[in-house]
Amino acid sequence: MNEALLRSLTPSVLGILVRRGADFAAAEDAVQDALVEAVRVWPADPPRDPKGWLVTVAWRRFLDATRADAARRRREDLVDEEPAPGPAPAVDDTLQLYFLCAHPSLTPSSAVALTLRAVGGLTTRQIAQAYLVPEATMAQRISRAKRTVSGVRFDQPGDVATVLRVLYLVFNEGYSGDVDLAAEAIRLTRQLAAAIDHPEVAGLLALMLLHHARRATRTAPDGSLVPLAEQDRSRWDTTSIAEGVEILQAALARDRLGEFQAQAAIAALHADAPTAEETDWVQIVEWYDELARMTDSPIVRLNRAVAVGEADGPRAGLAALAALDDSLPRHTAVAAYLHERDGDLATAARLYAEAAQKAPNLAERDHLTRQAARLNARRCR
Repeated sequence: MNEALLRSLTPSVLGILVRRGADFAAAEDAVQDALVEAVRVWPADPPRDPKGWLVTVAWRRFLDATRADAARRRREDLVDEEPAPGPAPAVDDTLQLYFLCAHPSLTPSSAVALTLRAVGGLTTRQIAQAYLVPEATMAQRISRAKRTVSGVRFDQPGDVATVLRVLYLVFNEGYSGDVDLAAEAIRLTRQLAAAIDHPEVAGLLALMLLHHARRATRTAPDGSLVPLAEQDRSRWDTTSIAEGVEILQAALARDRLGEFQAQAAIAALHADAPTAEETDWVQIVEWYDELARMTDSPIVRLNRAVAVGEADGPRAGLAALAALDDSLPRHTAVAAYLHERDGDLATAARLYAEAAQKAPNLAERDHLTRQAARLNARRCR
């Protein structure tokens, strides 16, 4: 079973159902039912036209649900509009669906969560991690969003800022390697940049390109994480870096600074450094200061503490870290790194071990465990 194929077809099939009159919540349920049926049927009897098969099955499931709902029997006349046999039209509705999910009836946070779940293909757990909330809380938020838009006709698209937030989170999940969605997020952001003259759209596209340029060096052949300072910079994609920097410079020249442009500026400073030792950490701290003023994000302040530790020394970084909530994700790992830089190997080893227990994925846990073992070995020499 080709799960990647199913994931790639989902937005288009969902878009077809919405255009034919299905409300979004019911359409998503019908598409999910069709995907389950595909997993059951396709291994033994693969269709010649996978997309057409999914459209037909999903539409029938939607009609079955409609007939069963006495309050919606007026939809019975849609039976005559069942898609005809044969290939379905090759229309890419993904970006349109992102805007439709950012519906004015939803709060921005609910719109982002719904889009990530229904269109982006992310699990509730992944979305909860992105929002720094418990999985149960996020499940309730998504359920409320579905109830809110149930029966709503999606003729009022949402705003650009919400769509950008969704694309950013989808890219981050793809970049982590848990779900390979980074290339899709870049493709959709390119589409958006071509359609809308907006400096923050350009900033997000630049940010994605600059991060994606070093994706191949983020893991070793055995799958272990490679920290930024240890990555082989000769393997970075210089074409993507050059494109990202050019897009960013054009956006910054418009003097309408936003958070994605600021993040892209930080990524550009990393990409511009020939070696880790030549990184302009002073400028990076200044950009984090701008970003913190714009967002007041605890994660931004956590990353800023690392940059301060590089620019002004580990004790300055630890002082910045002390002002933050120690329950923040990766707070313990940052503390371990700064203590190691300060020469306190015993504390650093203990904190690396603690951070490993809190790691959100296996690769990060293994990396932190190896860091703790490395320091303990050094102390025993």
